[in-house]
Amino acid sequence: MVSATEDNTVDVVGMWATADGHIRQELLANGRYDEARGTRRSAYTGRYTVTGTHIDYVDDSGFTATGDIRDGVLYHEHLVLYRQEQQA
Repeated sequence: MVSATEDNTVDVVGMWATADGHIRQELLANGRYDEARGTRRSAYTGRYTVTGTHIDYVDDSGFTATGDIRDGVLYHEHLVLYRQEQQA
């Protein structure tokens, strides 16, 4: 479930993954992200900021990307990622 904060910014912290699980993007509470691709852990790392339902990414290597949350789904450039349930 995706919830909003008091300033109407979507809470995105947690693990997001493509339907096949090949790409997994962990959005951390400290504004950092760690993206795995297949068996390659930390394939991309960097920072992100959220404004409303929009996410701006700046990778540690310098490239930028964007994403938007719509109906609980993260549309990140050409990827479609779904929030993963946390394991107890």
